[in-house]
Amino acid sequence: MAALNPQQRAAVEQVDGPLLILAGAGSGKTRVITHRIAHLIAHYRTPPDAILAMTFTNKAAEEMQSRVAGLLSYEAYAQPQISTFHAFCVRSLRRDYPAIGGTRDFVIYADDEQQRLVKTVLKALGLEDKAFTPRAVLSRISAAKNRGWSPQEFLKHAVDPRSERLAVVYERYQAGLKQAHALDFDDLLLETERLLRQSPETAARYNERYRYLLVDEYQDTNRPQYELLRLLTQKTQNLCVVGDEDQSIYSWRGADIHNILDFERDYQGAQVIRLEQNYRSTKNILAAASSVVANNRERKGKVLWTEAEAGAAIRYCLAPDSEQEAVWVAEAVETRRKAGEAAGAGSIAVLYRTNAQSRLFEEALRRRNLTYKVLGGFSFYERAEVRDLLAYLRASINPADSIAWLRIINTPARGIGKVTVDALERLMLERNATCLDAVKIALEGGAGLPSRALGPLAEFFKLMAEFRTAALEPVPADTLLRLILERTGYAKLLQEEATPEAEARLENLGELINAAADAAARGESVAAFLDHAALVSDQDDYDPQAAVQLMSLHAAKGLEFDVVFLAGLEEGLFPHSRSANSPSDLEEERRLCYVGMTRARRELLLSHAARRRRYGGQSYEPTVPSRFLAEVPQELLHDVSPAGPRYVSEGYSQEVKPAPGGFRHKYNSVESIHQFFGSRGGRPPEAPAPAAASAPPAAPRSHPKAKATGSGLRAGSRVRHAKFGVGTVLQIEGEGDLTKLTISFPGYGLKKLVEKMAGLSPV
Repeated sequence: MAALNPQQRAAVEQVDGPLLILAGAGSGKTRVITHRIAHLIAHYRTPPDAILAMTFTNKAAEEMQSRVAGLLSYEAYAQPQISTFHAFCVRSLRRDYPAIGGTRDFVIYADDEQQRLVKTVLKALGLEDKAFTPRAVLSRISAAKNRGWSPQEFLKHAVDPRSERLAVVYERYQAGLKQAHALDFDDLLLETERLLRQSPETAARYNERYRYLLVDEYQDTNRPQYELLRLLTQKTQNLCVVGDEDQSIYSWRGADIHNILDFERDYQGAQVIRLEQNYRSTKNILAAASSVVANNRERKGKVLWTEAEAGAAIRYCLAPDSEQEAVWVAEAVETRRKAGEAAGAGSIAVLYRTNAQSRLFEEALRRRNLTYKVLGGFSFYERAEVRDLLAYLRASINPADSIAWLRIINTPARGIGKVTVDALERLMLERNATCLDAVKIALEGGAGLPSRALGPLAEFFKLMAEFRTAALEPVPADTLLRLILERTGYAKLLQEEATPEAEARLENLGELINAAADAAARGESVAAFLDHAALVSDQDDYDPQAAVQLMSLHAAKGLEFDVVFLAGLEEGLFPHSRSANSPSDLEEERRLCYVGMTRARRELLLSHAARRRRYGGQSYEPTVPSRFLAEVPQELLHDVSPAGPRYVSEGYSQEVKPAPGGFRHKYNSVESIHQFFGSRGGRPPEAPAPAAASAPPAAPRSHPKAKATGSGLRAGSRVRHAKFGVGTVLQIEGEGDLTKLTISFPGYGLKKLVEKMAGLSPV
């Protein structure tokens, strides 16, 4: 207990009744949970097996168990039950499921088994088409279960024929699970909830046994988990939940932030203790992150502080384009490695919003022989959808590549089944033939396949002939990839799947086209591009102890690093375009930014590109800097953008060269970003978070109004143009009749117009 600060000690010693511990990033929440369990056992004489603690990962549960054992000075006769929600549910159902007619001998269907069952259901219903992929169906079923909807309730909420058919699929899927005595992961929660709700005797026994409940990462709980906790605490309400609403970033997985926001309403008399002392980051990092998340409305609020030093200013870099952004990151990594500032394993992290962004950073690091590890996924060129498209390219330029042919012959699904593939492989073996030759033989009747199998095979052969013709012309690699995506329906299939996973795969395919376009711009052939991709995917130099970690922001949660690069801070990328029309989604994007910033211990670097290729676009598009940049107090930022040449795009010029004094007085500079968002009614960027360990937040300073034209237009004003439609004013130059406006028009890019001649009308 001596190692705890006053707030941590209060959280440990508050024993009875509902307790909400709001634990800010890096505030030592695991220490509090484990000390609380040890305190209940050692000082409150609570039997260890009367304590139930639940979290979300086996690793977290094992760490808690180990820490509790280390805190107790004697060997306890029993152990507190510390597990994941799902592990607790499995144990409960194995013991008590028969009380509501279930069997203890159920099996658990993981993702693969679930998909196989859905495929069987779709086939039985005649719905084996691209509009109903197993992954998309399972995503909808899981979302319904997280809402507590049965198939009948799903049908009541159906708004179109597709949803009505999905309700039938859901019903048949559940029937298939029941027939197999199987439960999926959602059912483990739902059936345990049903057990406690429909068997009062079981619920009473559990309430009697578990006198104290503790829940970690409470902001990540979904509705079934919330209901389960309510049922387990009916008698004593000795429920202690630990969480941080500012780190709630999993709504797409069913997490409900209102579980933590409404805790005091749901549990009358609940105590709230805030853990606000941060043990991870410097003052400047903490102030920057706190200022960003303070713009959210859905939060209970904390004032984080630290006894650590102020530390380095937050580095800010504007790169001319996305490739140069990656180069800047790689050079900064190399500089710190050579200086010995961040040489340990996992000491540097490069964080990004979408996995597709990793490709440029991987290549920039490889060119400098800097080893790295991609966390939470495969290296870019090892991802399944990328390998599929590369196989199409290989088969197009080299028809003898049988491995490529066999990979793509039924990808995406086109009705070429296992029997047909087995027959082709048999022909290849017997006649020492390529897959292409085997297809020709089969189409001529040499494989003994029925006519219904030959139709899809003939269509595939025709499709590959078309790609071969294009490759021989020759067309650039990016052009050939676009043709393949369109003609195979690969991209359309993912678009119709409409899941976060499908969207991520589409982004990866778009980034692959970007890579191919870069290769074409360098004058490389399709074959040269494939050589490059093959070399990049070589994993011989893979180093699990690499100092540089590449990962998405979601994958970074719970981790910490000496140096953190937060890249791609652009509107539409981060915050993601999906959040554009939803205030709650935008707030989650801001929480995600906060999570990324608070991963840094010593140094935080923020970057974005002035222009970027979007999802396979053939040319660069100008970007708008992320609003999150404007929410960082300007005095905390140090502009380290690299000097570079002037470039021109669609009549829009931008200087990427340091101005005297370090900051740029132009569009996309630190000052212009603050001016732009400030004039749109956003939070004034100067409002800082705590700057010292014991000092309260400084009062905001007044700033002059953003520059306005004679007609009253300012940066951020919305205007209408006869040709380009509605756009947003980004920059104002000159005065009077010579006033020029830089305006972003969706679909047309940035346009620089003379206000007097443009015929603009305010919106």
